[in-house]
Amino acid sequence: MGSELPSGWQSMELEKAMDVILDYRGKSPKKTKSGVPLVTAKIVKDGRINDATEFIATDDYDSWMRRGLPKTGDVLLTTEAPLGEVAQIRDARIALAQRLIALRGNKEILDNTFLKYLLQSSTVQNELLSRSTGTTVVGIKQKELRKITLNLPPIDEQRKIGDILGTLDDKIELNRQMNRTLEAIARAFFKAWFVDFEPVKAKAAGATSFRGLPQAVFDELPNGFTDTGQGPVPVGWDIVPLSDLVELIGGGTPKRKTAEYWDGDIPWFSVRDAPNDSDVWVIDTEEKITESGVANSSAKIMEKGTSIISARGTVGRLALTAVPMSMNQSCYGVTGGKGVGGYFVYFTLHHAVVELQQRTHGSVFDTITRKTFDGMSRARPQPEVLSAFEDVVDPYLMKMRGNLFESAVLRSIRDTLLPKLISGELRVPVAEGGANGD
Repeated sequence: MGSELPSGWQSMELEKAMDVILDYRGKSPKKTKSGVPLVTAKIVKDGRINDATEFIATDDYDSWMRRGLPKTGDVLLTTEAPLGEVAQIRDARIALAQRLIALRGNKEILDNTFLKYLLQSSTVQNELLSRSTGTTVVGIKQKELRKITLNLPPIDEQRKIGDILGTLDDKIELNRQMNRTLEAIARAFFKAWFVDFEPVKAKAAGATSFRGLPQAVFDELPNGFTDTGQGPVPVGWDIVPLSDLVELIGGGTPKRKTAEYWDGDIPWFSVRDAPNDSDVWVIDTEEKITESGVANSSAKIMEKGTSIISARGTVGRLALTAVPMSMNQSCYGVTGGKGVGGYFVYFTLHHAVVELQQRTHGSVFDTITRKTFDGMSRARPQPEVLSAFEDVVDPYLMKMRGNLFESAVLRSIRDTLLPKLISGELRVPVAEGGANGD
C-alpha cells in the first residue's frame, strides 16, 4: 500500500485523535487482599485483561484515581515490561497500576474498539518499538506515544471493522468463560467423590442414591469409613502411594543442531505451552519435532488424554494432551495405572500440586522425581467408581476441548483479517454514504 492511504482515510498523530489519556506511571498504590481489582501490566495479555491478583482498598479508590476514572470501552496499552500489550476495558470499576496507559478516542474521529485492533497491528507495534527506549527493559514515554501515527478510515467503517473483529473475540471470550464453568463442574465432581467422600457419607446417612452417580455403582459403595491414620476413608478403599495409581513417562529434547529433527508436525510440549487451569487441554505447542527427532532422542509420543506435569524449575504446571504429542525432559507424562482413568489422574494431580511443590528438592532448580510420587499417599477407590467418574466428566472435558479448537480457528480468522482490515487492503461495506467494499 506504501504511503498512500485508501480513499476517505486520514492520517494523524495519536494525541490528536484522543479525548482522554490516563497515565498512572510514577505512582504505586497500597495493595490489599481484596477490594477494587488493580490492573497491572502483567495481566494485560493476548488482547484481554486476565483476572486480577492484586487489589486496592475500596476506600482508597477515589484518592488513588485522581488523574481520571477509566470507562468501559477504554483501551489499555502496556508501556513497558512488556511493551505493546493491548486490551479493552469491560468493567470500569478497576484501578490502574504503573506501566499502563488508558486511551479514549474522540468519538467523532476514533472508535475505541477499532483503536484496540489498530494498536495490535504490526504497523503500530513496530512504531511503538522504534520510539521506545531501554535495552534490558524496553518502554515508551508518553510524549513519544502521543506521536504514534494512526491511519483512520471514516468512523462508520471503523465501527464496522470493530464489530467484525470484536464478534470473533467475543465468541473466543464466551468459549473461555464456558470452559471455566465446565472445568469447575468437573473439579467439583472430583472433590465431592474423592476428597470429601460425599456419596459414601450420603449412603452412611441413609440416602438411597447420589446425584451423578449411577445407581448400580451407588449400591456397591461402602456405607462407612475406616481410620487409616491419615484420616477416615471409605471402607475398602486402600491407602496407596500415588505412584501405584499412575505411570510416569519421561521426555526428551532432540539435538538442536540437527535440522531434520525440528519443525515437523509432532507437537513438543514445554512449560511455556501449559494452559490456564480453566483450559485444561493443550491443543498445540510453540515448537514441533519430526518422527526422526523422536526416534533419535529420549522423547516419546504420548496418547491423547495424557496428563503432563512440569517437574523441574516451574513445578506443577498441568495440561491434558488434546492430541498425541511429545515433551521435553523437564516434564512427566502421567497416565493411569491398573484401571485408573485419565481424568482421575489429571484432577488427582491438580489437587496434589501444592503438596508436590512442597516436596520438591534440588540445589539449583526445584525438582520432583519418581520418588516424590512414591512418598505421597492417596485412597484407591473401587474400580466401578473410577469408571463412573470418567463417564460423568467426559462430556464436560470434551466440550472444553472442542471449544479450544473452535477458538483456535476463530483466532486464525481474526489474525488473518486484522491486518487486511486495518490497512484498507480489505474494505467493508457500510451504510449509505460511507466507504464501499472493493
